Amino acid sequence: MDSLRVKSAAGRWVIAATVIGSGMAAIDSTVVGIALPTIGRQFGATLGALQWVVTGYALALSSLLILGGALGDQFGRRRIFLLGVIWFTIASAACALATGVTMLIATRILQGIGAALLTPGSLAIIQASFRREDRGRAIGLWSGLGGVANAAGPLLGGYLIAVASWRYIFLINVPIGVVVLLASMRHVPESSDPKASHHIDVLGASLVFLGLGGITYGLIEGPATGWSRPSVIITLCVGVLASAGFVVVEKLAHAPMLPLSVFRVRQFSVTNAVTFIVYGALGGTLFLLPIQLQVVDGYSPLESGLALLPLTLIMLLFSARSGQLASRIGPRLQMGVGPVIVGAGLALLVKTTTDSSYVTGVLPAVVVFGAGLAVTVAPLTFTALGSLPSEHAGLASAVNNTVARVGGLMAVAVLPGVVGITGQSYLHPEEFSAGFRSAVLLSGAACAFGGVLAGIWITNPDPASLEE
Repeated sequence: MDSLRVKSAAGRWVIAATVIGSGMAAIDSTVVGIALPTIGRQFGATLGALQWVVTGYALALSSLLILGGALGDQFGRRRIFLLGVIWFTIASAACALATGVTMLIATRILQGIGAALLTPGSLAIIQASFRREDRGRAIGLWSGLGGVANAAGPLLGGYLIAVASWRYIFLINVPIGVVVLLASMRHVPESSDPKASHHIDVLGASLVFLGLGGITYGLIEGPATGWSRPSVIITLCVGVLASAGFVVVEKLAHAPMLPLSVFRVRQFSVTNAVTFIVYGALGGTLFLLPIQLQVVDGYSPLESGLALLPLTLIMLLFSARSGQLASRIGPRLQMGVGPVIVGAGLALLVKTTTDSSYVTGVLPAVVVFGAGLAVTVAPLTFTALGSLPSEHAGLASAVNNTVARVGGLMAVAVLPGVVGITGQSYLHPEEFSAGFRSAVLLSGAACAFGGVLAGIWITNPDPASLEE
């Protein structure tokens, strides 16, 4: 199966289909952020409700990603990928029809389920389909173009809000989903793990959902309603117990959804720890940044979306090259330096609290953390997948994606409360701006710590293996 070349027509079709498919899910992780002030005003929502619009999607996606990867390994990665595309497309249409914030949260959760089915399959298909010597470039293209999708989300959202309505940020997924479905049916090859068990770990998946859901609810509602509130205490306890139960179940299960033995591979564990830190810092900051730009600095939704355009261009130009470089020299240098650059860029966003000018207040930060992401993302992804045998590509992809999503989920749940942004404070510029200043400095420090961690513990492969 692993015989495709990046420069072949077949290889380009596989990359296009998987990137666009996973890009839909990536865009919907970021596009909603730009619409939050508009949605909040239209539905009269609190910050907690807006957090759930983001975290409801992230919760379903995070808790089911590993199951989605396991299903792909067992029953065919292409098959599960196609199922995810169909589910995600239908759920997107439902989001566009939401009549209130509660309905929007519910349909966002459904959207997350579809994303959990298609996301791990997209990367596992690439890992299983391309020749070893082409995988670094293929994964670099996937991560780079996927990064473009992430960065393009705010721009697309701002444009659609300006010319139509926030509802179109979901409706646009319908024609895109149809294109991905047709292209994948025609051009994407099937692959699976012949050794995978056909047992579906329903109990494990349920415990992950309860664990993340309980902890997330408690962390969002605690700062807003009080930590002593019974509902907060109960959900936090349920979340902790379910998380502990998941570890026990996976350790004892005959065919676990997540074999805990994979974390004995230090390279895999450290890579995912760095992923959690970097994507958590990034997710928390990008949740708050559109509100800072629109509510405090007076940007329109379109202008705040355009603010991240340089990030898109940087990722597009340099991510594939970054993947190629990591294939030649090993990932340690880039994974050590990249997160530090990302952290510096996030910390530079503190200037937006005193300088509303795009050129001097926003652009320097975006360029710096964009450069850091271009240095980091491809080698990080390549290392996460390469740390395990290729037959576990679906599992490795799902775990790394899950860790990234959980990092963002936890940051969105925790960061606003830690810096004092709760209730309706997002509508009060001075109050919000003070919290945003603390948030970006905390996020920047966290990213720098992730770089130090990678620099110490990530190892490069044997030089002979890099030349194969």
